[in-house]
Amino acid sequence: MFPALETELKQETLPDPYEDFMCRHLRYYGYFKGPTCLSSTVRRQIEAVSRGETCHRTAHLCPYFSTVLTGSLLLSSPLLKSRQLLHNDFGEVNPHLREPRDLFAFLPSSGPLQAPRWPIECEVIKENIHHIEWIPPQPEYFYQPTGNEKPPEIVGEEEGTVVYQLDSVPTEGSYFTSSRVGGKRGIIKDLAVTLQGPEDNALLFESRFESGNLQKAVRVDTYEYELTLRTDLYTNKYTQWFYFRVQNTRKDATYRFTIVNLLKPKSLYTLGMKPLMYSQLDADTHNIGWRREGSEIKYCKSSTGDGQQPFYCLTWTIQFPHDQDTCFFAHFYPYTYTDLQCYLLSVANNPVQAQFCKLRTLCRSLAGNVVYLLTITNPSRTPQEAAAKKAVVLSARVHPGESNGSWIMKGFLDFILSDSPDAQLLRNIFVFKVVPMLNPDGVIVGNSRCSLAGRDLNRHYKTILKDSFPCIWYTRNMIKRLLEEREVLLYCDFHGHSRKNNIFLYGCNNNDRKYWLHERVFPLMLSKNAPDKFSFHSCNFKVQRCKEGTGRVVMWRMGILNSYTMESTFGGSTLGNKRDTHFTTEDLKSLGHQVCDTLLDFCDPDRAKFMQCLEELKELLQQEIHKKFNELGQDMELEGNWSDISLSDIESSTSGSDSSLSDGLPAHLLNIARELNKKKRLYKKKKKKPLQTRKQRNEQYQKNSLMREFKLTDVAERAGFASTLQKPHAFSRNSKNTSSSMVRNEKPRLNESQLNARDKDTSLDPSNVTALILSQSKERTQREKPGFTASCSAKRSTNRSQEPARDMKPSWSRNRYPVAKRGRATLTVYPSLHVYTYP
Repeated sequence: MFPALETELKQETLPDPYEDFMCRHLRYYGYFKGPTCLSSTVRRQIEAVSRGETCHRTAHLCPYFSTVLTGSLLLSSPLLKSRQLLHNDFGEVNPHLREPRDLFAFLPSSGPLQAPRWPIECEVIKENIHHIEWIPPQPEYFYQPTGNEKPPEIVGEEEGTVVYQLDSVPTEGSYFTSSRVGGKRGIIKDLAVTLQGPEDNALLFESRFESGNLQKAVRVDTYEYELTLRTDLYTNKYTQWFYFRVQNTRKDATYRFTIVNLLKPKSLYTLGMKPLMYSQLDADTHNIGWRREGSEIKYCKSSTGDGQQPFYCLTWTIQFPHDQDTCFFAHFYPYTYTDLQCYLLSVANNPVQAQFCKLRTLCRSLAGNVVYLLTITNPSRTPQEAAAKKAVVLSARVHPGESNGSWIMKGFLDFILSDSPDAQLLRNIFVFKVVPMLNPDGVIVGNSRCSLAGRDLNRHYKTILKDSFPCIWYTRNMIKRLLEEREVLLYCDFHGHSRKNNIFLYGCNNNDRKYWLHERVFPLMLSKNAPDKFSFHSCNFKVQRCKEGTGRVVMWRMGILNSYTMESTFGGSTLGNKRDTHFTTEDLKSLGHQVCDTLLDFCDPDRAKFMQCLEELKELLQQEIHKKFNELGQDMELEGNWSDISLSDIESSTSGSDSSLSDGLPAHLLNIARELNKKKRLYKKKKKKPLQTRKQRNEQYQKNSLMREFKLTDVAERAGFASTLQKPHAFSRNSKNTSSSMVRNEKPRLNESQLNARDKDTSLDPSNVTALILSQSKERTQREKPGFTASCSAKRSTNRSQEPARDMKPSWSRNRYPVAKRGRATLTVYPSLHVYTYP
């Protein structure tokens, strides 16, 4: 291509060995794309060109080395600390940091996906389980009790026959040590019973696949089985999610299944929820997927227990559609880690979506599985335009058994990555940071709530233990850095709810006058856009002490006003056209679309909808206060400044996803602490301390240091790690829901009306008197009525009669951003994606 250059290279007989090695080394890792070695003559010619000296011998080098020379000048600058250079499509050097290279294996453009990593104690079958997506043609209604449902009599393995027993499960007191692809080494045994012949009608059970969690199956009658679920790994609790397979079915028989070790006293199965069943023959022949099935469904307290906590059982009957079929049962529509990887692989291989969606590795989980981070935004034409964009942060599956969060996330991604004009507009004005699966380890092993640390990650967003809770630590750190760069308009974590129907949000109440009731506008708008699925009446905005470690509260403390937990039911809807019907995956995905729709309404430059919602919220609040006064036996006209009223005195506690108490040290550190405490107690029992050698004194000093570290860690976990959190905005500094440490360090401040009253020696504002009376009445009622407390009690039941009246919901105008839409008819394609934001 360049004959003169080739001649110079041939004349160089003795290249510098070190320079040749380094050039090859850098080329191998992709840091250098020039020739392997340059001769001293060519180097002198390059230096002459860089000084502006050209001749007949150096003229031919200018086109080839224009980029290299520019980089040489930049590299020679003493002010340049980085040696990474980016070249745009025009060949010009843009001196800023490259996007970080993935240190871990990432999604390949072709070939097999990275297989999930399992704890080395877990046996995993080699079969690949795949289910098709299917929308039932008719609504699936709730089960209507007939009155013939009888509580089952638990027989147990003493009188029955064990037909499936999973032995390779970590015992109580153990902790996660290591992982590998495929789990436990060695031959995978067949745990199901061996059939004696074609007439043997015993069911063959299996759950050693992704998200499966059946522990034991006992045959107590010909067609009756008692099932025991495996608890979350390295714990002795959390049994709610179930997912298993049965084979060797019979068509004309009625089977009964009873799960005997559920732990929740309340469940949607008492309100008509049905289990899900999947027939492999129906999927192969008729393209039919998951469907709600079951009769004689009953959820009740079990007659057995472990002595410490009562068990509850779920029983149902079923008739299989085919003989010799393979069927699956699940608590909700499964969505595995492999399902997510397949979806992300399709996004990565889409050349259009790759222009505005970047996939990165946020971190690795405890087992070494990749936690993915998506950055979605349209390319910005200028740095100023990129810096003006606000951010939206979304996450899902911090609780692995709440797979409905993944289906809502999938619907959101389908919409935001589409070519819809609304999706293009959202990508133009926002930077979306999406963590689609926060707890991949728990999803893989089939946990209901915990990670492999044996703890609920949604109680540890304030953690300083990066190695024990990497997914949460890196997510919080990413959002913290994002807040330093741009405003985060909204944070939402997708969850599932096991005791209430419909979909609703939990937020954080704000008492600042400037932002009074603003955190409730987005949920109210969403209820208008999805009136048959979303219930604003079920939303709650009270910040409880037991929820201080959750994502929504921690992000709110960091300065995100609109910080939410979205709770999606495992059951269905009690609203509108979908009343008394189960949710399908399509219903959940459509809610992801409606979240985008509501985001556009929320950010509409025409603030008519926003102000309309604020006025409606004041009316609803006034009704709630009158109702509360009536319950307390008070009768008072409420007038004056509404923003002085403490909403925490009015609102009941959130029930949320079942609150767990697993907010201590992770399982492996807790085990070490117990051993140290045991040795410490034994040491104190000795009357005389023996003389110690220098080696023994050093060992004792190390143990005492470790004990102090555990104590400091426990204090930090309870009080929060303030240095890792951003200083709260004005709206959270004056909030009554601040943490205990903030309350101790700040003196109480009088509001404006109280200062005026003090200066003028007059009485307080009537609205303040109202809040004071309400508080006193509440305290008096708590003394008289023990059931009315402000602790973390279950939220009031969702009665349809308590829903806001439909005539109070004005009609929505569907036109948004009329000027912007006309100017954004087509998506502008830019040379490259330059998003000035942290990955």
